[in-house]
Amino acid sequence: MKKTDLAKNDAKKLMGKMVAPGASAFGNAGAAAVDKREQRKRDQALGLVPFAVKLNNDLVKRLQALATERGLDMNTLVAEVLAKGLDS
Repeated sequence: MKKTDLAKNDAKKLMGKMVAPGASAFGNAGAAAVDKREQRKRDQALGLVPFAVKLNNDLVKRLQALATERGLDMNTLVAEVLAKGLDS
């Protein structure tokens, strides 16, 4: 890899950090964003596995309404609903 390629990659990384969500405009003025790698480690320690699905919009709205009604986050609600459905 050429020296210019290394410099270009460094610049891309820097620009990505500046535009990243949670990045504040002036130094560390904002709250520290959770590092994705650290979040993955926490999730793995809890035994959590990422599980992406595509659902019908009406079903998602029902799940969101049920989550707000019970005061739960979506992850907890979906885990409850899936466990209850699989156990029956």
